[in-house]
Amino acid sequence: MTYQPEVVSEIIQTALSKPRDLGEDYATWTLDRLVDYLHRVKGIRMKRSRISELFIAEGLSWRHEESWFGERVDPDFARKRGAITSLYTAPPERSVTVCLDEMGPQGVKSYPGKQLVYPAAAETKPAGRAKQAIDYGRRGKAGYVFGAMTPTDGEVFTATYTRRKLVNWIDFLQHVEEWIPKDVERVYAVLDNLTMHRAMDVLFFNLAYPRWEFVFQPTAAAYLNLIEPWWKTLKSLAFKGRRFESWEQVEEAVQKATAYWNAHKHPYMWGRRRRHRPRRKPGIARLSLAA
Repeated sequence: MTYQPEVVSEIIQTALSKPRDLGEDYATWTLDRLVDYLHRVKGIRMKRSRISELFIAEGLSWRHEESWFGERVDPDFARKRGAITSLYTAPPERSVTVCLDEMGPQGVKSYPGKQLVYPAAAETKPAGRAKQAIDYGRRGKAGYVFGAMTPTDGEVFTATYTRRKLVNWIDFLQHVEEWIPKDVERVYAVLDNLTMHRAMDVLFFNLAYPRWEFVFQPTAAAYLNLIEPWWKTLKSLAFKGRRFESWEQVEEAVQKATAYWNAHKHPYMWGRRRRHRPRRKPGIARLSLAA
């Protein structure tokens, strides 16, 4: 099917325009959005594949890789991101910002690490080479680790549950409320958009504790929650290179790892990476000038 030059020109001009300038709520085009706009506003019915062919014929390159951040997926991204970063960089007086999230499911199994197995020597042959233990078995049901962190000092509170259910989430919020000092007038909780986090029981909790304010991060922007990079630290402290036989052992490992971290904690500062001392290069030491 051949389209009139005027129709092709209208499609190209629309694709090169910004959606907000045309009255749309999103910041960038996708093929689905462009097809919907052309049919709804311009009265042009055309398939995605045909529009892509027109772009190629006109020498326009359509982005094949989608970006899942920013206003492409959340039209209110800029405001939400600004609210969260302001809490990290300039929090209000007599307030605390706490990052909430869950990690899991965490299995009762063996986790890879640096522990080696040294085969014992027999009378007929010498001992073999040290090899990594191979163990894929799961022992018992998996569970979840609920966590809360205050970025200003890096202190963390964790709790373990066998299920990620609303009743467990409310119970965890109660523990976090007791964990936060009473002299704090305002608690800003940064968390994702999980359905459990926006349930009616959470609203009842907020009514019972009016000092709490829930700040939801934009869609597909988990990096705005500073507890996300701490999960890697917890896995290294609690699970790496260990074998667990029951969920109770996993809970004990999480508690000990959390206590160790709180004894050696450091703040999580937004927009700044923690710099480690560079490794010294091998060389010849300089001789003393004193004879």
